[in-house]
Amino acid sequence: MAENALNPTAISVANAARLLTRAFGSPVTEEMLRKDIETGAPTNRDGSINLVHLAAWLVKQEGRSGE
Repeated sequence: MAENALNPTAISVANAARLLTRAFGSPVTEEMLRKDIETGAPTNRDGSINLVHLAAWLVKQEGRSGE
């Protein structure tokens, strides 16, 4: 894997925040992601994030909130 490549199955919280902000055009902060993690968002053993697992968790949360 290239040095600058991001691994979507093991990305740091900081890099995930930057990537998601760029992808969606609205701010996603480390604080927002850490709050999600505190409330149950999945992480890898090393604390990194699998973006696919995070997305699935967020969709599940949306369904629970009835939005």
